[in-house]
Amino acid sequence: MASTNSSPLSFPLFLTSMFLFLQPLVSSFSIKEATVQDLQFAFQKNQLTSRQLVEFYIREVRRLNPLLRAVVEVNPDALSQADEADRERKAKALGGLHGIPVLLKDNIATKDKMNTTAGSLALLRSIVPRDAGVVSKLRKAGAIILGKASLSEWAHFRGYSTPSGWCARTGQGKNPYNISEDPCGSSSGSAIAAAANLAAATLGTETDGSILCPSSNNAVVGIKPTVGLTSRAGVIPISPRQDTVGPMCRTVADAVYVLDAIAGLDYNDNATIEASKYIPRGGYKQFLKIDGLKGKRLGLFRNEFFNIGEGSVYVEAFEHHFSTLRQRGAVLVENVNVSKYLSVYSTSTDYETLAMTAEFKLAINSYLKELVVSPVRSLKDLIAFNNKFSKLEKTKEYGQEYFLDAEATNGIGKKEKKAILKLAKMSRDGIEKLMTENKLDALLSPFSSASSILATGQHPGIIVPAGYNREGVPFGLCFGGLKGSEPTLIEIAYAFEQATKIRRPPSFKH
Repeated sequence: MASTNSSPLSFPLFLTSMFLFLQPLVSSFSIKEATVQDLQFAFQKNQLTSRQLVEFYIREVRRLNPLLRAVVEVNPDALSQADEADRERKAKALGGLHGIPVLLKDNIATKDKMNTTAGSLALLRSIVPRDAGVVSKLRKAGAIILGKASLSEWAHFRGYSTPSGWCARTGQGKNPYNISEDPCGSSSGSAIAAAANLAAATLGTETDGSILCPSSNNAVVGIKPTVGLTSRAGVIPISPRQDTVGPMCRTVADAVYVLDAIAGLDYNDNATIEASKYIPRGGYKQFLKIDGLKGKRLGLFRNEFFNIGEGSVYVEAFEHHFSTLRQRGAVLVENVNVSKYLSVYSTSTDYETLAMTAEFKLAINSYLKELVVSPVRSLKDLIAFNNKFSKLEKTKEYGQEYFLDAEATNGIGKKEKKAILKLAKMSRDGIEKLMTENKLDALLSPFSSASSILATGQHPGIIVPAGYNREGVPFGLCFGGLKGSEPTLIEIAYAFEQATKIRRPPSFKH
């Protein structure tokens, strides 16, 4: 079932060429860097149609993707979906994500003509039983499913959450701000595409850092939701205990529009039953407040999170932001004995990896068995496929150690149960006590440095562009909170973004 084409880009671009007949865009409206609100306003004023919008993004994919490798497939039905959105808009005024093209990470299932592979050739042309839960919600909101974003090969050898074994179809995503620099994490395709204006909005997934890190490195806003706030049903899994799906967009407001569309109950994912209680009546848009920093207590722990070298561009930028936060009414809480909270995370055993390795085997076997058509039905089959087609899957370059380690496990045994209990206790005695005992609304951290603390505790985080280093690579400031604290984090992140306006379009520097 493996493709013999060495380029992961040629197949989807061949599909697009069969139906791509570009029309000139209305000159009075610029799509680049346009927000969801901008696009909806242009729709209402007849300055833009969804068809023109989709055509623009497809053209940009064709132009930039050979360099960026952010998109693995364009939806051959995207233009027909756009036409349907335009017809619906003529009959009734619609807003939100209606008629807006959204790009999905290629581990989020779509029951259509596209593939869902997580970068693995073993899953090319497999057929999923249904749309992923978040995709169903996007379709219900009237969004256009534009295509699938790549999972970067960088993830395989930099320790991010994509297991080594997913590889061949992804290509190596490129940071649009500096092509030679790391775009970071397995959701980098989604981040690159959002940053480079290849889609209006994108979805990523995170197990530990895979939304926060690429968002930081590509100057986009990433929301890592509370685990269960968004459905993981139909998403190729790593750890159901930590996996979450979230928006990656150019602005906080756009990310919130997407979160409003995808959050909520899905009976195919039991975690959403409990987490749905966190969704506020009226949704999340109401928390886009310009004065959202007023009175917020933010944990600023320099030695623990911001010990990043005196005199560096990072220190200068963050110190400036701390002043801005204070000026906008936030209280920065610093005089806390943080070590008594964070010391609980210092252990000789990597409990996170121990638990995730066994969880992955169970979760991936369950996902594969449910596929309608697939040449692989188990992790054991995936390993055999990678061995058989090692050249195509680049097994020698990237290995499949995580797959092998997971296959060697035998369910959730005594040591795995102990690890899971230990992780929960670490979160209770660590970030949860830190936040509650000091009455913190959010924890500040640079880049994605707090990702593991948030991931293992199933807590949310929002990262916002904060600056650019001397190589032109972006970096972000992350606001982390306790489960269900998205409303507060949105207020903080939006007010910070509006006060700083750091984001700028990429330079594609070589």
